[in-house]
Amino acid sequence: MYLLGFDIGSSSVKASLVNAESGKCAASAFYPKSEAPIKAMQPGWAEQDPQMWWDNLKLATQAVMTESGISADDVSAIGISYQMHGLVCIDKEQQVLRPSIIWCDSRAVPYGEKAFKEIGEEHCLKHLLNSPGNFTASKLAWVKENEPALFERIDKIMLPGDYIAMRITGEACTTVSGLSEGMFWDFQNNDVARFLMDYYGFDRSIIPTIRPTFSEQGRMTAQAAAELGLRAGIPVTYRAGDQPNNALSLNVFNPGEIASTAGTSGVVYGVNGVTDYDPKSRVNTFAHVNHTTTDPRLGVLLCINGTGILNSWMKRTVAPENISYAEMNELAAQVPIGSEGVSILPFGNGAERMLQNREVGCTISGVSFNTHSKAHLLRAAQEGIVFSFKYGIEIMQGMGMDISKIHAGNANMFLSPIFRNTLAGVTGATIELYDTDGSVGAAKGAGMGAGIYKDHNEAFATLERLKVIEPVEADRAAYAEAYERWKSNL
Repeated sequence: MYLLGFDIGSSSVKASLVNAESGKCAASAFYPKSEAPIKAMQPGWAEQDPQMWWDNLKLATQAVMTESGISADDVSAIGISYQMHGLVCIDKEQQVLRPSIIWCDSRAVPYGEKAFKEIGEEHCLKHLLNSPGNFTASKLAWVKENEPALFERIDKIMLPGDYIAMRITGEACTTVSGLSEGMFWDFQNNDVARFLMDYYGFDRSIIPTIRPTFSEQGRMTAQAAAELGLRAGIPVTYRAGDQPNNALSLNVFNPGEIASTAGTSGVVYGVNGVTDYDPKSRVNTFAHVNHTTTDPRLGVLLCINGTGILNSWMKRTVAPENISYAEMNELAAQVPIGSEGVSILPFGNGAERMLQNREVGCTISGVSFNTHSKAHLLRAAQEGIVFSFKYGIEIMQGMGMDISKIHAGNANMFLSPIFRNTLAGVTGATIELYDTDGSVGAAKGAGMGAGIYKDHNEAFATLERLKVIEPVEADRAAYAEAYERWKSNL
């Protein structure tokens, strides 16, 4: 028995086939092999053709089935992870009306800001747990104002994962978690956010049928089966946005647990057990995959633009030529905790939401020409990235979250001992590193939705934990001192 997971990203579409009994990945593939194109007709715009996602999904599916040698009859369920906050518009024939306005498109910012002020900031935060911001609802408001004839033809609006599920099953449906990330969900009334729909002039009928995150959400049609090389009737039993799904992939379901990634940008995603929000809207709060009204589980999402991009900049411009990242880490490790007074703010990759959308840039302070070297700058860069994570975690703690454990994939910045030890030391949290990814997590989510696994503990019993990093108590004072010095530069 096998489970098929898809991860629909803006760079590529990945598929993984997982053995339900052993929990092991039998095959994985992604397409395209070079980064998928993003169209930007104007500055700040970003669009993709949903057909491109489907075409790449077909290629990835065919590749994993060929590589694994598994019969299509052995695939029991399908799970979908997807890039969050995108907008897909379809007509009554389920045809796409325009390219998808994806997550990194900023054209809707003024629409969300205007709604936030006119509806009332407190009302929005209490009901949506966020500002309407640049999310899916505001993107649709842009379409309504700028493409009115097209808007009139819209039958349903979807997130990218909803679209892929519809292509597989022929059914248009969505989830509470998905609606919450689009600003369509009212947490106070446990219903579609009618006040925002009314403000923007949207009819309730454009919202697809709402299904539980873990449930049968339709079955593969004969047409989709023919295109994918699978069998008709396979159920889609799970879907979630990429960050909630990343948390699921790392077995993060309970209050106090954190899932983190640290690639070009960094994410800290924590689970909160109470329905709360940051009054300054510096973090985003969405329904987590296991959220219910009676047992709330909210995913609090902090995105830090300046993360691995600073480390790669250091490698290109500061480190000795032709040095590897591992060698760069060894060089930085020659410097003590706190980089002997050097502090770096890593915010050189655009405005930071956790700084209330200020664009403060990257700054380097405390440099002595007689004392400091490349090694100091390399260590201070990694410490500065971690300290930005700590700053965000403090916001989460202010919302009542008790953060004791951070789960992460063994990749990107988490490969660096300095990064891991600093994060453990400055937060006091235990860091656990795992061997997993989003498409494997989506496959296991499908197993939960299909009832193959009784709960997440069974689904992730075979999740391979590679490393555990505990905070070293003797070093915590040095990390705390360095963090306070760093924070004084904000």
